[in-house]
Amino acid sequence: MPVKNLGASELCLFIEPYGEDYWLEPGEAFTVGPAAEGIDVWFDTYVSTDCITVWLYEDGDPTKVVLDYVVVDADGARLDCGHQRPLRRAVPDPA
Repeated sequence: MPVKNLGASELCLFIEPYGEDYWLEPGEAFTVGPAAEGIDVWFDTYVSTDCITVWLYEDGDPTKVVLDYVVVDADGARLDCGHQRPLRRAVPDPA
């Protein structure tokens, strides 16, 4: 499943059930798929502000979650969880 960030800010690609995150810069594209060949994978996607959450199911069966998946960039390089995760500033103490 290809995912492309057509927006002007960072976009989080969040893969369940492990809660792994991959961050796309504007204009960047990643592909999500099963690690093993020959699996008929259906994707369930949820979109919220600056985040896309994806579940992978074998044969569309929600009881058969695909646990072994890969996320690759446009060049085919495999990405690790936390790829390009932005640094978050600490919130100042209001006291």
